[in-house]
Amino acid sequence: MPDSPALAGPGRWRTVDILTCAVLAVAFGVVFWAWNFVWVGLEPALAFLPPLKGILYGVWLIPAVLAPLIVRRVGAGILTEAIAASISLLLGSVWGIFIVYQGLLQGLGGELPFAAGRYRRFGAPTALAGGALAAFAATLYDVIAYYPTFDLWAYKVPYIAFAMLSGAIVAGLGSKALVKAMLPTGVLDRFPAGRERARI
Repeated sequence: MPDSPALAGPGRWRTVDILTCAVLAVAFGVVFWAWNFVWVGLEPALAFLPPLKGILYGVWLIPAVLAPLIVRRVGAGILTEAIAASISLLLGSVWGIFIVYQGLLQGLGGELPFAAGRYRRFGAPTALAGGALAAFAATLYDVIAYYPTFDLWAYKVPYIAFAMLSGAIVAGLGSKALVKAMLPTGVLDRFPAGRERARI
């Protein structure tokens, strides 16, 4: 579906919006926790090209795009990513409290394209940009906090680029695909995306 206007004001949060973000956050918090092990497990396999591990990043970024696509409220991506990161922390993240800061940055990056469109554009280009910017924000933090001595062009730039590609495809297009898959079930009928489907 092309970019289209939201059917409700982006600043007016309802109870169902908050609950939806919370449910998404808890579900993806568990996914994040499990994906931490995948990251650590696959890191040695990608040692032939260390920056390539950025390609695994997309899974951690899905709530930053999915929540704004569904809820369409200011701050939905930030809230959902932050709660999901906190759940991951409580379950036992290897990165400790820093994972919460990461979640906030991911949510902020994912939210920017929706904010730029004044929360009226929810098409594939916006979702792609959200996933890519969520990855950029997260990996920029990575290279500053975890890899400050690594070479800029040999590691940092390709690492960020691989992550942005993963974010655009997995978090961006993946979130659009999740929304499309949910539409026929009726679970989104209380949201603008579901009401748009009903009008088509």
